[in-house]
Amino acid sequence: MSIAENVRYYLDKIKAGNCFGEPVTLVAATKTRTAQEINEAIDAGIHDIGENKVQEFRDKYDLVRGANRHFIGHLQTNKVKYLIGKACLIHSLDRDELAGELAVRSQRAGVVTNVLIEVNIGCELSKSGYSLGEAYPAYERVRAMQGLQVCGFMAMLPLSDDGVLLGRLADEMRALYDRARAQDGNIRHLSMGMSGDWELCLAHGANMIRLGTALFGSRTYPAAKNA
Repeated sequence: MSIAENVRYYLDKIKAGNCFGEPVTLVAATKTRTAQEINEAIDAGIHDIGENKVQEFRDKYDLVRGANRHFIGHLQTNKVKYLIGKACLIHSLDRDELAGELAVRSQRAGVVTNVLIEVNIGCELSKSGYSLGEAYPAYERVRAMQGLQVCGFMAMLPLSDDGVLLGRLADEMRALYDRARAQDGNIRHLSMGMSGDWELCLAHGANMIRLGTALFGSRTYPAAKNA
């Protein structure tokens, strides 16, 4: 199917919402995708796009039209300045050092930056993020910082064929989200679910998913660039 057909297919699939009937936001993960491909997805109904690399975020920014720009990848503190005032939501706040830099840069620019607390729900050495036990205290610390607005949580489930395990981890994320939401009306996003596990995540309470290959097909990686 074409990109446009894929977009329409997945937008229709999520129309009913998650297991709680909450609306689901589809973020098109646009890593390595050309501006032409991204614009095709936007024309087909995508409203939110997410980049993993700061360099790609910058290079495509003026070439892509009419979409909310998310940053969904690991973020180095020295690259924060390129996102302030441009990213509508940063999904990957994974450490206090990054929170401090985002807060300082946001205050200097006179803006409030929306962020999600990234949780390493599978305790994987290859992934960044707060542990589940650290996530709520981290949320409370970041919530108190001027220049930042915590809007929820983000997680990537581990690669596993164990549906029971994945369901339990997703439920733990939803419980964390509900705990924060019960006292904070700004908590509205649980970003969890990618092309291989989005259905499971919606069945366990995610309300934002990040789809790349499902929309655009397999990636072709270019030569590495400094980002």
